[in-house]
Amino acid sequence: MGLSFDPDTVSLPVGHFIGGELIATEGALEMRRPSDGKAYAASPVADVDMVDRAVASAKAALKASNWGGVRPRERTRALQAWAGLIEAEAETLAKIEALCSTRPVGQLVAGDIGVTAEQIRFFAEFADKEGSELVPTDDTTLGMIMSQPYGVVGAITPWNFPISMAGWKLGPALAAGNAVVLKPSEMTPFSAVYMAQLAVRAGLPAGLINVVLGDGPTTGTALTGHPEIAKVSFTGSTRAGSAIMENVARTGVKPMTLELGGKSPQIVFADADLDKAATAIAGSVTFNAGQACVAGTRLIVEKSVADRLTAAILEKMKAVRPGPTWDEATQYSPIISERQRARVDGIVRAAVEAGGQCLTGGGVMDSPGYFYEPTLIADVDQANPAIVEEIFGPVLTVQTFETEEEALALSSHPTYGLASGLFTSDLSRTIRFARKLEAGTVWVNRYSRSRDHILPTGGYKRSGIGKDLGREAYLANRRTKSVLISL
Repeated sequence: MGLSFDPDTVSLPVGHFIGGELIATEGALEMRRPSDGKAYAASPVADVDMVDRAVASAKAALKASNWGGVRPRERTRALQAWAGLIEAEAETLAKIEALCSTRPVGQLVAGDIGVTAEQIRFFAEFADKEGSELVPTDDTTLGMIMSQPYGVVGAITPWNFPISMAGWKLGPALAAGNAVVLKPSEMTPFSAVYMAQLAVRAGLPAGLINVVLGDGPTTGTALTGHPEIAKVSFTGSTRAGSAIMENVARTGVKPMTLELGGKSPQIVFADADLDKAATAIAGSVTFNAGQACVAGTRLIVEKSVADRLTAAILEKMKAVRPGPTWDEATQYSPIISERQRARVDGIVRAAVEAGGQCLTGGGVMDSPGYFYEPTLIADVDQANPAIVEEIFGPVLTVQTFETEEEALALSSHPTYGLASGLFTSDLSRTIRFARKLEAGTVWVNRYSRSRDHILPTGGYKRSGIGKDLGREAYLANRRTKSVLISL
C-alpha cells in the first residue's frame, strides 16, 4: 500500500482533549509545514483555567475508575489494547504527524509508530510484576516498602519525535497507575491528541489522558507549577529544563524526570570496522536531519584512519534523498522551522569563521521548506561554536587523536553528557571507555537504540535528571513509603 499522500487532504484533531472530548477553541499560534513552509493550521493555547480543567479531569478519572487501585492486570490489558489500536491506525496517525513534523511518513510507519506500540506493551507488563516488598526486620516487626502511584503526572514532549516521546511519557505513567496531563510541542501537537482519542476507543477511562495544547511560557508554566501535579516529566532543551526546575521550585516541590540536550561524541579507533562506523556515524547525523538529542555530532577519530573514515562518511551524507515528509520515498528531513534553520546556519558560519573547514554542505538547500545541507566541519578545537553548542541540525564535526587519553579528553563536554559512541574491536578498551565516558548511554560499534526497551536513557551533567525507558522509567512513576508493624 502506498503511503504518500496529499498534505492538503489530512484532517487534524485541532483542540485540547479533556475528559475524553475534543475541545475546539480558537487557534492563536500559526503553524507552518516544515516541508514546504505553508501555513496549514493554528494551535490553541491553554491558559491557566484550561490547564486546571485538565488536571481536574485527570483527578476525577482516577477516582471514578480507581485506575491506580484496580487489579494490575486490568491496566495491562487496557494498555495492550491501546497499543494494538495505535498499530491498526498507523497510516492515519502517520499522516497527521508527517504533515506537521520533520518525520517522513515512510519512517513513521516502518519505525516510530510500531516502536511506540511496543514500548506501551513493554510498560504495560510492569503493572503486575513490580510492586511493594517485604524487607528484613527482627521477628517482632514486619517491615514493608509500599509502592504507590503519584496521582496526576504532568508531561511535556518535544517536536522532534512527537509520537515516540508521547509513548515514552504515557506508557510508564499509566502502567504505574497514574493519570497524565500531556502538553505536546506547539509545533507538533496533533498526533498526541489522536493518540489520546485512540486510548479512549481502546477502553482506557476517559479523562485518564488529557492533552492541552499551547506554548511553554503560558501552558507549560501553568502545568508544571500546578499544585495538583504530583510529578513532572519533560524532554527538551537544557534551557527549557532549567526554566521548568525554576518554576517548580518557585511554586512548590515535586519530583522531576528531565531528558535534556546533548552534544554526543563518537570515538573511532583504527582497529574498528570503518565501513560499519561510517554508516552508523553518517546515519546518526542525517537521521531526522540531526534533530535528536542523542545525535552523535562530534566525530573523534584516530589520526591514522581519519582521512579514510571522513571520505566514507562524506559519501554517505551526500547520498541521502531529501523530500517532503508526505512522500514515502523521502530519506532526509527538513528542519522544523525557518527560525531553527537560521540558528543552524548561524552556528555553522560562526564555526567556519573560528577556523573550521567545511568539507561538505554548510548552507540552506535551494528547495521549498526548511531544508539544510548535511554538513561536515573539520579543523575545529574545543572552543569552536560547532563543538560547544548543541546545534540540533545535520552538522558533524571532526577531531583527531593519537592516544586513548587524548580521545577521552576530547570526548568530555563541559555541559552535556547524554550519549556516546565507541568503535573498536578491542574488548578491554571497550570496558575501559564504558567506565570512563561521561554519558548516560554508551553505544559500542553502533549508534542507535534497539527495540529492546529495557535499557533506560538519560543524561549526565546538564543533560538531565532521571531516566526514560527501562524499568527505571516505571519505578520513577511510583512513590514509596516505609511501613513498620509491631507484631
